[in-house]
Amino acid sequence: MNVEVAAGAFLIVAPLWFNATFALLGKRFDYPDILRRPATEILDRFRAGGSSLILLWWMFMLSGLLLLPAVVLLGQALGFTGIVPLAVTIGVLAGLVQMLGLLRWVYLVPSLARNHADPALGGGQREAAVAVFDAMHRYLGIGVGEHLGYLFTGLWSVLTGAAIVGTEPIPAWMGWTGIVVGAGLIVGSAEFLGPNEEDGWDLAGTVIPLLYIAWSLWLLTMGIALII
Repeated sequence: MNVEVAAGAFLIVAPLWFNATFALLGKRFDYPDILRRPATEILDRFRAGGSSLILLWWMFMLSGLLLLPAVVLLGQALGFTGIVPLAVTIGVLAGLVQMLGLLRWVYLVPSLARNHADPALGGGQREAAVAVFDAMHRYLGIGVGEHLGYLFTGLWSVLTGAAIVGTEPIPAWMGWTGIVVGAGLIVGSAEFLGPNEEDGWDLAGTVIPLLYIAWSLWLLTMGIALII
């Protein structure tokens, strides 16, 4: 298996895995709408989901892990010259921050949900669990997972798209597609930035899911182009 075929395989598997686990979380946990609801409701719903929901979050986290070899192998297929090394570095960061943001659901939130539901604990301890969840939700979820995740994914897409234009083995129109989608993700990373910090930017919240669908299709088409 040469590097182009290997890159194509990961570029196909990564978005398929992401969207499959995303859809399962939507069905089981009303994700991502649940993220904007009160912390007490989120913790109660999470606790009711049991260990299978934790494993599902772990599976969703693997989508970030699958992005890492896809980014590196694509960089090798493009020649690893010019702006490609920078694109690869940022792409690896995109996968890592996504994993860091999602890991809270596997190792932090289960403990907080147990404490919140434990009648043996005092009201102050249960309130502390909610406060910790709120803090980590804002920091690891919105700050690391969403803001940095959208930003780095968008930057990688723009840089990779620019590297593709005028080169082989991927058609130039796929490069322009990456630039447009990536630019949208960069702008969308400001959803909770500055004046939007408290309530979020409604336009970004509406557009980001559509951009990720386009981004997934972009990865798939690149993967197919590299394999065939």
